[in-house]
Order: sequence, then C-alpha cells, then structure tokens
Amino acid sequence: MSFEFFPPKTKEGAGKLFSNIQDLSYLKPNFISVTYGANGTTRELTHDLLLRLKKETPFSVISHLTCVGSSKDEIREILKSYDEHGIHNIMALRGDPPIGEDNFVPHPHGFQYAADLVAFIKKEFSHMGIGVAGFPEGHPESINRLKEIEFLKAKVDQGADYICTQLFFDNNDFYDFCERCELAGIKVPIIAGLMPISSIPNLKRIAELSRRARFPAALLRSLGRAQHSDEAVEKVGLHWATEQARDLLDHQVKGIHFYTLNRSRSTMTICESLGINSSEILQDDTSFL
Repeated sequence: MSFEFFPPKTKEGAGKLFSNIQDLSYLKPNFISVTYGANGTTRELTHDLLLRLKKETPFSVISHLTCVGSSKDEIREILKSYDEHGIHNIMALRGDPPIGEDNFVPHPHGFQYAADLVAFIKKEFSHMGIGVAGFPEGHPESINRLKEIEFLKAKVDQGADYICTQLFFDNNDFYDFCERCELAGIKVPIIAGLMPISSIPNLKRIAELSRRARFPAALLRSLGRAQHSDEAVEKVGLHWATEQARDLLDHQVKGIHFYTLNRSRSTMTICESLGINSSEILQDDTSFL
C-alpha cells in the first residue's frame, strides 16, 4: 500500500501536507511517492519535499523523475543528490509535454523515451530501485495497443523493477492489462493505482487530463443521482474506490497505490472500511523495493 503526493507551492501548503501525511502514518504505507511537474516546474519543490520526508518521517520515499526539459548531465546530478541523501527509489517517466504544447519534444541532450531513462539509471546507479508507469486504459498518446505493451516491456527489459498503473475505474481493465503483460513476458510486480472521485469538477478534471479515462456507466449513474450534494458525490466516489480496492485485495493484487491529491481523509476512510491498518497485509509483496 502506498500514497502519492505533489509538492506544495507555499509554506502554508507544506505545513498542511505534512499534517495530512502524519494523519496517514498509522497505516504504515510501504512507500510514499512525490510527483514531478512538466518541464521540471516543480523540480526544486519535489527535491525539498523528498528530503524533508526522508529526514522527518519513517517512510520509504520515491521520487518521480521525467525526461522533460533535462539533459543527461542534469538528471545525473539530480540522481547523485538523491543518492547522497539516502533516496534510492525512482519512478522513471517520460513526462507530459509542458502546458500549451501538444507533443513531447526531448531535450537535445536528454532522453526521448522512459526506457532510455531507465537504462541510464540502471547503468549509473545500479543499486537504485526503478518503477515505471502502466496504462490499463491505454496511454493517452497511443494509437496502437500492441505497440503500447511493447514499449512497456522495453522499460522492464532495461531494468524496471515494478509497474505502477495510472488510475482506472473498472477493475476488469486492470486484470486484462495484467494478463496482456503476462502474455508479453512481463513478470515484474504490477501495482494498481486508485483515486476516489471527490467532486464533479474532479471527475471532469480527470477526464481532461487523462484523455483515456473510462468511466463505467454504473459509476456515472450513481454520481448523477448524487450531484445535488457535494457530500453525496464524495460518498459515491469513496464507495466506488473502496469496492475497487476490496476486489483487488481479494484477487491478491501486488499493491495498491492511492493518488491522494494531498488529502488524507478519503484514503483513511477507504483503508479503515477494508480493515487495513498496517502494511502487514502486503509486506510479503514489497521485496522489489
């Protein structure tokens, strides 16, 4: 079980975030990850947050690292800094194009694909653990689902230790994705990414950002019945995510990664509803970290 946060933009936000992280500490997550903005826009904030988490909490921390806007030398220096501070786990991503741009353009002295970044980390920092992203509903830019799995396998072949998926709302999409990975010879653990819908604007934002998000009719119907009340919408989102997590646990998923949006209450509610109050349930499946 793991949680994802994004760097705060203000000191007030940093204080609130740490309060939320402390609220979740009794759940004993296997790791906490911190996102990395497009074009390196939150690079320093990510770095500062990671160091503080490493210093002030007992959690294993994972930094997102993207190919966007960085040369190989810059990425090497970032990794050296993490290494010196005891941060040895990286989520290696190609990254999204900067806001206002439709296509990803690699740095002239950087990496074009996430697989290239994985290979670089494995070569120069071989002791580091490396996670990569998977897309149960399809990569936003993919026009060929067969090639998509080939690209994922390339990341694994270059040294990725595990796959953490983007959010999804139908577990059948996740199970099918896992089966297609197995057929392709991908044998590393696959962690399921979940995010409860908290509001109608949140739903629309997910649809806008992911572009491939598939919202089951049953979920939309329930949200439609609840749309008169923000509280009711949040309860529907929590219930749906809780049932997803219960089903995933029943199917012995390797891990569940909660996209928290820097809030603790929803994640706490889901875990408590499922009887999860420590990492003991999944500890046997975390040897890949």
